[in-house]
This record gives sequence, structure tokens and C-alpha cells, in this order.
Amino acid sequence: MEVILLQKVENLGNLGDKVKVRAGYGRNFLIPHGKAKPATAANVAEFEKRRAELEKNAADALVSATARKRELEGRAVSITAKAGSEGKLFGSVGTLDIAEALTRAGVRVERKEVRMPQGPIRVAGEHKVEIHLHTDVNVEITVTVIAEE
Repeated sequence: MEVILLQKVENLGNLGDKVKVRAGYGRNFLIPHGKAKPATAANVAEFEKRRAELEKNAADALVSATARKRELEGRAVSITAKAGSEGKLFGSVGTLDIAEALTRAGVRVERKEVRMPQGPIRVAGEHKVEIHLHTDVNVEITVTVIAEE
């Protein structure tokens, strides 16, 4: 399936690129989320008419994400969790806990923006967590998990 991208998509392409994707990915994700349209002649012509508007929206989103990055840089957040004597948590600290802690600290972050490639935090201590604000904007914060016995 060939689609034309209406916004930059990570690991796929930039605004206006015609790319070939698997039919399910295009039909079930890209098109319903407004990230792409099928690359028909009519859709390509419509895209060319709206190109300036879409580029302006993309630039505005990037500026907004950069401002949020400046707000988050160097930020540290503490989370208390029940733990055993060796510092191993009963349960874990996940993306929702981190997003809620940052929101309580005054910076609104959604759960989907918190990236934890190693999985949830299961031991007390200081951990680095990446916040993904935009395709081009990531910021690393420090999460300190305090053991509560």
C-alpha cells in the first residue's frame, strides 16, 4: 500500500513523502490517526493544496515540544514505593507513575510520552528515563525511587 505522509512519522518518513507500507499498518494506524492518506491522484493534489498549512502545523508542534523540553531539562522527580530490605520493590514503577509524578511537579506529561525501553523500574535508586515529546525532541529526566519499608 502506498501512502502520502501528512506529518513526520518516526522511522518512516517526513511530511509529504510517498512511502510503501504494509496494508495493515496503513489501514489500521496511519490513516485513522491522521498521519497519512492513500496516495491516490486526488489525495496527492489535495495534499499539495494544503502543504503550506501542514508545514506550518508541523513547525508549531516542533516549537511547542522544544519549549516543553526546556521546561523538563534537568528535572528530577521522586517516587516512594514499598520495597524489601535489599531495595527490591514490591511491584514496580511504570510509565503512569512517572507521568503522574511529573504532572504533580507542575509539568504536564502524558503516559505515552514516557519511554522505558528496559521496562518498569523494579529497584530503588536513581534512574534515567526518556520523555519523548516529538519525533525530533527527547529529554532525559532523573527518577529517584525511594524505598519505603
